[in-house]
Amino acid sequence: MILEHAVLQVREGEEAAFEAAFGEAKAVIASATGFLSLRLERCVEHPCRYLLLVEWASLEAHVEGFRGSPAFAEWRALLHHFYDPPPVVEHYERIAEE
Repeated sequence: MILEHAVLQVREGEEAAFEAAFGEAKAVIASATGFLSLRLERCVEHPCRYLLLVEWASLEAHVEGFRGSPAFAEWRALLHHFYDPPPVVEHYERIAEE
């Protein structure tokens, strides 16, 4: 399992519209092969900042599968115009858990 970590900085005043669009975009990413789950968290101190955590079966499922699919173009069209600056996306693998 790979955890995708993305910090999303949404333009001030567009939080409600972003959250509504994200509600639609969830179905797009959830249909991707290798998608396991996602969480979207909103920062308490900086309400325009969100943390997106997506679990993928493998790095390839995200990078080659989803990002290489027509669904990614739909995801981008729904969400990416809200971001300033563009998000930083990184991938993590679990080392330990309690």
